[in-house]
Amino acid sequence: MAEHLSQSELDYPFKLLEYFNGFRISKAIFSACELGVFDLLLQSQKPMSAVEVAQKLGTSEDGIERLLDVLVAIEIVDVEVVQGTAFYSSTDVANLYLAKTSPKSLHDLIIYNSQTIYPLWNNLVDAVREGKNQNEKTFGLPSEEIFSAIYRSEEEMLKFMGLMNSTWVIDGHDIVTAFDLTNFKTVIDLGGCSGALARELAKEYPSSTVTVLDLPAVVQTAQQHFAQQDDTICFQEGDFFEGEIPPADLYILARIIHDWKEEKNLKLLKKIHTACHPGGGVLIAEALLFENSRGPTMVQMFSLNMLVQTEGKEHPPSHYTHLLTEAGFRDVQVCRTGKSYDAILALK
Repeated sequence: MAEHLSQSELDYPFKLLEYFNGFRISKAIFSACELGVFDLLLQSQKPMSAVEVAQKLGTSEDGIERLLDVLVAIEIVDVEVVQGTAFYSSTDVANLYLAKTSPKSLHDLIIYNSQTIYPLWNNLVDAVREGKNQNEKTFGLPSEEIFSAIYRSEEEMLKFMGLMNSTWVIDGHDIVTAFDLTNFKTVIDLGGCSGALARELAKEYPSSTVTVLDLPAVVQTAQQHFAQQDDTICFQEGDFFEGEIPPADLYILARIIHDWKEEKNLKLLKKIHTACHPGGGVLIAEALLFENSRGPTMVQMFSLNMLVQTEGKEHPPSHYTHLLTEAGFRDVQVCRTGKSYDAILALK
């Protein structure tokens, strides 16, 4: 490790201390979202003092002032001191990504990380020792039943679907434009959850018919909570692991493969290959590791998260090429988007 650090870092561990405090920064942002800080500042017609924010949100004045000062330090909130009193206001970044009312809001993603992922990571040591997820220790649910844990209540299902919706609202366009999908006229998003990625694809390719196939409870929740007035996508209830997969030109597997072990994924891909129209294909959206095991850091963190929550892991492109070729697909293409998720296209 030392050979990669500057001499100044060896003299004093600034970077290490920054890493040590990373969880505190995350939790400060999570807490501000849960308290409604960003929504309040966005709605306010003028900068607010800590006293005013505390009154509106029902918090202590001292506590909210300290939290706001941290948000200022990490440049998510602005501050102006007038005659000894600090007045806080929102930033463009907070308005766009942290306020619930923004079309690009990451609020649901943050809430899921705070209330579901954060408790799981408290048991990371046990996950590393045991080599399995920590759903039983964290939530009292069997480690083998991954989605029974993820969908353990209607509230948890909504949180997870909100997470997925937030993900594809900001990353979906890059996935559906990574390759030219014009020739695929019938598209099925397997496990498409809220339909956010399917909507991005339908907007980009209006001549294609796009269907989300997911479990009955997920489909019903999506139609009740995430439907849009101008929706052109369809929903179909089904279980693509246990049930039939309808024929189509293109199948989407977005953040599906990384949940499961290789044998289960290979079986699914072979099943898709059989159902796929000649000349059709499969589009996979996942976060790709580098082949040399040196990153990207965020993807390596995702892979560690798969350990604490699921059966799967993140992989480099070569793994997906091998898996898809084994399932019968050809002409595997990889596109690194430069964002959180990458795209892989393979043809039948």
